[in-house]
Amino acid sequence: MSSSDPDVRFMAAALNLGRRGLGQTSPNPAVGALVVKDGVIVGRGFTQPARGPHAEAEAIRDAGNAARGATLYVTLEPCNHDHGHARACTQLIIEAGLVRVVSAIEDPDKRVAGSGHQCLRDAGLEVVAGVLAEEARRANLGHILRVTEGRPMLTLKLAQTADLYAAGADDDPRLMITGEAANAYVHVVRAMHDAILVGIGTVLADDPQMNVRLAGMDGKKLLRVVLDTHLRMPLAARLIASVHEAPVLIVAGADASVEAEARLKDAGADVMRVSSGSCGLDLSAVLKALAQRRLTRVFSEGGPRVGAALIEQGFADEVGLFTSPKRLERQGYPALSATARAILADPARYRAAEHHMIGADRLDLYHRIV
Repeated sequence: MSSSDPDVRFMAAALNLGRRGLGQTSPNPAVGALVVKDGVIVGRGFTQPARGPHAEAEAIRDAGNAARGATLYVTLEPCNHDHGHARACTQLIIEAGLVRVVSAIEDPDKRVAGSGHQCLRDAGLEVVAGVLAEEARRANLGHILRVTEGRPMLTLKLAQTADLYAAGADDDPRLMITGEAANAYVHVVRAMHDAILVGIGTVLADDPQMNVRLAGMDGKKLLRVVLDTHLRMPLAARLIASVHEAPVLIVAGADASVEAEARLKDAGADVMRVSSGSCGLDLSAVLKALAQRRLTRVFSEGGPRVGAALIEQGFADEVGLFTSPKRLERQGYPALSATARAILADPARYRAAEHHMIGADRLDLYHRIV
């Protein structure tokens, strides 16, 4: 499809609009919708937070009477089932008098799965599906994976020095790899997710806050998840001190101390146990448990060991690798294992999607082939 095609241009705009909801709408997908009449956008909508109205309902409401005879562009197949107290989007579309619907992809949710498109066709509307489908699958990947594989999508962020290290030796001070611009960018990306995940090694080394520190984002409360096989989480950690400001979930192994679990729970943290696996814990079980909590997007800053395991086991759907111009120039901890680097370089496993300079740091973004 050509970028000059009106359907492509309007769908691209709908995708950009839908991204406003990323990290805000779970368990609903972050959908964008536009109502277009005579080549002019007359209504805009994106999925609202806290199980609020769907994008189609918002766009139709915004368009008002101008929706009659118009085209709806939507980044995911309209739902064909009532949800909560709201009516199915297909019924709203039909009643609004829209005559054409351009949809990016079919919704794999078994409650929809093509029935939304068919309902509209049965009502006499023209339905065009598959416009910018690849882009829409990427934008809706968290929803797609949750309903098809029972896990959220996962974005992995890693930082390395120019000589490929993530940290110095054990007795070295904390290594500040990236600059202010890259650090601010990471907070923006955090805000587009439902949870942030690290390993206990990162907590012990850095005592992170794992929150979003951006102006106007005080209300964003990420679930903070720590993989802690043996429950080594210190009660003095900043995560525990701030547990009443944003929730903390500690994932432990089956054999972890019952006494340590009780202390952490008394301090306000939630503790969940899963079976053992690579990286100490069964990562598949961890992700499935997060999906059962109705999360669709998880951001991991788990460090080299967790990062390598996520890549090697096929769970890192997007990988953002920051490279600083600074060198460590001594022995340290590699940012990635040789196996993980080989997987990222394998075009059958990952696609090198974007390359940017953010301040002095280079960001290489990889997409897992799905």
